[in-house]
Amino acid sequence: MADTGQIALTVVMGVLLLAVAAFLTRLEDWRSYAPLGSGGYGYGEHSEHVHEEKPSGIVRWLTTVDHKDIGMLYGAYALFAFAWGGIAVLLMRAELFAPQTDIIDPTFYNALLTTHGITMLFLFGTPIIAAFGNYFIPLLIGADDMAFPRINAIAFWLLPPGALLIWAGFFIPGVAPSQTSWTMYTPLSVEQTSSAIDLMLLGLHLTGVSATMGAINFIATIFTERGDDVGWPDLDIFSWTLLTQSGLILFSFPLLGSALVMLLLDRNFATTFFATEGGGPILWQHLFWFFGHPEVYILVLPPMGLVSLILPRFSGRKLFGFKFVVYSTLAIGVLSFGVWAHHMFATGIDPRIRASFMAVSLAIAIPSAVKVFNWITTMWNGRLRLTAPMLFSIGFVQNFIIGGVTGVFLAAIPIDLVLHDTYYVVGHFHFIVMGAIAVAGFSAFYYWFPIFTGKMYQKRLAHWHFWLTMIGSNVTFFAMLFLGYGGMPRRYATYLPQFATWHQVATVGAFLMGIGQLIFVWNVAQSWLEGPLVEGPDPWKLEEDGLRTKEWEWFERKQETAITDGGEETDGHGPADD
Repeated sequence: MADTGQIALTVVMGVLLLAVAAFLTRLEDWRSYAPLGSGGYGYGEHSEHVHEEKPSGIVRWLTTVDHKDIGMLYGAYALFAFAWGGIAVLLMRAELFAPQTDIIDPTFYNALLTTHGITMLFLFGTPIIAAFGNYFIPLLIGADDMAFPRINAIAFWLLPPGALLIWAGFFIPGVAPSQTSWTMYTPLSVEQTSSAIDLMLLGLHLTGVSATMGAINFIATIFTERGDDVGWPDLDIFSWTLLTQSGLILFSFPLLGSALVMLLLDRNFATTFFATEGGGPILWQHLFWFFGHPEVYILVLPPMGLVSLILPRFSGRKLFGFKFVVYSTLAIGVLSFGVWAHHMFATGIDPRIRASFMAVSLAIAIPSAVKVFNWITTMWNGRLRLTAPMLFSIGFVQNFIIGGVTGVFLAAIPIDLVLHDTYYVVGHFHFIVMGAIAVAGFSAFYYWFPIFTGKMYQKRLAHWHFWLTMIGSNVTFFAMLFLGYGGMPRRYATYLPQFATWHQVATVGAFLMGIGQLIFVWNVAQSWLEGPLVEGPDPWKLEEDGLRTKEWEWFERKQETAITDGGEETDGHGPADD
């Protein structure tokens, strides 16, 4: 009976998606909101229906194809997902403060564990990068818009229903949330009967389609929409990293989609892709990690580009070894597809194969180390200005070094066999995902906040945000490393009393990070509404060092247009945070 219900639910969801697609085809002509010359409908070709202005209110946000609006939508969506995943982890850390079950039961703990991992990777990590990419890539390369504005809008609007499907188990009465962990290992993910797992897999499928559509758009935009003065040697470092990331998405996300379909078939139609008598449970690990490890670089390469763009601006000099940073980016993109089985050293695969994956996993540390050397050399003897964007960029470098070095240890087979599936792996991974990726995102957010809003944030609150985030992340993740050294396995809601001290330290650090994010939310909201207007078109005084990039030139034209059209002239009271 349960199997029949799952099949019926799957069919209903398929019909619903087809109905949504059919409805979208009947909407008004989306070309009416496409900027002329965007490349989305030829080169400057006029649509038959043209609006001189964007519609107002909610209609604007539901129908917009402007890359800046879509970037803002991605950002709002990603920050909401970040809050969801953050609240989930704080509940888990509160439970882990004591060895036994005190606050939440193990079943709900497992559900939070699953939603935290999937939310942070698929619903926060990739969309927050798309937010900066959509808003600023066209501005940085001198394009009018993305190459395919309507595809850009569709890619975003696939994400909200994807999130609802992924989180459905928390809202639907009588349906238990998914408890597969974010890796969805078989046979556990096949044998669990909850319909929430099927919904989660469908939601993940939508997010994968969204990411793939976005990647195609970024590649087409960077290749075909660059301004006449932007050749390949002149392309900014953020565009290089996003271009490489988009290539990784094109090769990895379709494989994830195929694996998800196979898992859905195993769950609902009794196929044996991952059953012992078929492909076996190890097949899922191969398919998942062939996507999963490039996914790490899909998440970390654009933040590397953001830091490579921002850090020189506050060092008073150009990025040291620009070409080597580009080459190392491309090298990481290529090598990332040859390291997936280092997640599987403990599965009993052929030792000769393990050795080859160990070699490539150690080799990929070299281009990452090249980047670290270039960042440090850029700051060396530079004229450093410790603004909030610069502080977060430096924090990124520090956390990335720790996350990278701990990853080198895990790439060595003898060490990995000891530390596999312990909290050491959790600490390493979080130094990269939260300690580096999210921190770089904060750097970019503060750097471009004047462009987003035309106002300046509160310097003191931004610095509090930085210190609480950095102290909290290092306290939490170092405690996890020590737990791993002690042999504490990951994913457990209860543990032996001997691990209590480090768990308590990790919980304190996690709540410090949580307080820091509350300060961030207050600063953004208050500054957006009531902050002082930006002082002129160059709030960071980049022109003094000849480091002002194209997006700030666009910002200057925007201000001039606002004054010409009768907008309020800036009052000159926006501190530049230096």
